[in-house]
Amino acid sequence: MSRKKLDFRADAFRNVLGFTFKHWQGQPWRVAVIALLVLLATLAEALSPLFAGQLVDAIAGGNNDALTAALTAFITMSVLYLASVVLRQFVFLNIITLTLKMMGEIAASAFHRVQRFSTDWHANAFAGSTVRKITRGMWALDLLNDTLLVALLPSTIMLVGATLILGSYWPVMGLLVGVGSVVYIGVTVALSTGYVAPAATLANAWDTRMGGALADAVSCNNVVKAFGAETREEQRLHQVIGKWDHRTRRTWKRGTLAGGVQGVMMASMQTAILGLVLWLWTQGQATPGDIAFVLTMFFLLSGHLRDVGMHIRNLQRSVNDMEELVALYAHPLGIDDKAGATPIAIGEGGIKFDRVTFQYGAHPTPLYRDFSVEIKPGERVGLVGHSGSGKTTFVKLIQRLYDVNDGAITIDGQNIAEVQQSSLRGQLAIVQQEPILFHRTLAENISYGRPGASRSEIIAAAKQANAHDFIMGLPKAYETLVGERGVKLSGGERQRVAIARAFLADAPILILDEATSSLDSESEVMIQQAMERLMEGRTTLVIAHRLSTVRALDRLLVFDKGKIVEEGNHEQLIRLNGGIYRRLFERQALELTKGLVA
Repeated sequence: MSRKKLDFRADAFRNVLGFTFKHWQGQPWRVAVIALLVLLATLAEALSPLFAGQLVDAIAGGNNDALTAALTAFITMSVLYLASVVLRQFVFLNIITLTLKMMGEIAASAFHRVQRFSTDWHANAFAGSTVRKITRGMWALDLLNDTLLVALLPSTIMLVGATLILGSYWPVMGLLVGVGSVVYIGVTVALSTGYVAPAATLANAWDTRMGGALADAVSCNNVVKAFGAETREEQRLHQVIGKWDHRTRRTWKRGTLAGGVQGVMMASMQTAILGLVLWLWTQGQATPGDIAFVLTMFFLLSGHLRDVGMHIRNLQRSVNDMEELVALYAHPLGIDDKAGATPIAIGEGGIKFDRVTFQYGAHPTPLYRDFSVEIKPGERVGLVGHSGSGKTTFVKLIQRLYDVNDGAITIDGQNIAEVQQSSLRGQLAIVQQEPILFHRTLAENISYGRPGASRSEIIAAAKQANAHDFIMGLPKAYETLVGERGVKLSGGERQRVAIARAFLADAPILILDEATSSLDSESEVMIQQAMERLMEGRTTLVIAHRLSTVRALDRLLVFDKGKIVEEGNHEQLIRLNGGIYRRLFERQALELTKGLVA
């Protein structure tokens, strides 16, 4: 294996183990208690063979004190065994508490980070893959804790203890056991980290892709059905499963081969130890009790050595399963609150772009360069322009979904880069062109912007949005579950629920992304009237797709390639010969006329 790959594996182990040890620091006394109990339980187990040898010697001796010695050895062995069992029960009880608390904390903190990742990150990540990374990593932590504290720690103590005890009787035996154990563990670690782990990393990557592919197809099932593409999606998934099968099969084969090598080393060590103790017996340096002692110790030792191989494989597997979760913690948030950021207090809602320069990460040139515009408190402003002209980015920058490269955006004189994001967005009411609802009740979706709203306030908002009548026609009315992303509702119904949510939020700044585009003509008229009331006294930004909806606004900003090229109300802009707004308006009017004639 190349040095680069070895360094990568070392980094993975270092990162995952560092992540785990950091979370152990949240419960230091519990970890210390577990380690102490494991030490005591393992020492009790390691001393048992010594008394087994004494028991055999007592029986073989046949003198007057034989019965007393035999009973003493027997009782001591029984007490040691019982102590080992009881102590391990306390270990398990403590590690259950330790692991469950860590898993809960990790799930919560991972969710906290993922929610705060940038818009770009979410646009480029499969939701199913992200969920799979978190859940797989959580359960891998359970295996990792067990491996480190309940498996590797006692095995290590046993190997060291066996070496010291045997070495105190026969130095050559201690040397054989010690060197043999070190060689066995070294080869096992090398095979696991250098041979099995790289294949396991690739297998996990395809496991994540398979989860993402499944979630993508299931969440878009309506589109699949619309095009009769079930078979096509199954074939697409079959290709992913084929890759996953190949990578996973290779991982399992490598693990099996590594286990075979460990078995050969174990057999060799067994032959050497048994051969040595028999030779010592022939030389008169070992009694029958000593042979029983060595045999018993060897059986314990071989079990732990076999377990060490399995534990190292489990360690490698848990590290592989956790590394994608740990990578989420290492990934920068993208947009983060500054240290000491305070909540924003929006009163009148005046917005100002002051010489703003903004460039999307990988794009070679800035979209906005030295861009300035001011929107007065309570002003109703339409954003007009071709796709990609910068109007949607304008709104995203106000929400601080991206940070500007230079300049500042202020609301009521407060720089939004220096305030808490949650407080900023909590005072912006947004209705998107394609509204997304939670798989919760209609009442919960409408009150999402104001969780403490009363039922009467929710109903009033729904009536303003022309949603109350269709909601009351549903079997459970406001307690109806809407399905994932609101799939159980029509597009127009989802839009009206989103509009009701904006009504109830009652924010000082309102952003409408062509909020009536999914409504029928009758509902659109009613909603437009309600929108006029909602805009009253609020700063309003309307991203205009259908220009007929912005004719009554106070001012229109016409965007082209990140610049405001025209500005004014509808009557002013429609008179500009060769103007972009006039050209767009005439084109839409012509298309509408053709539609009516047809």
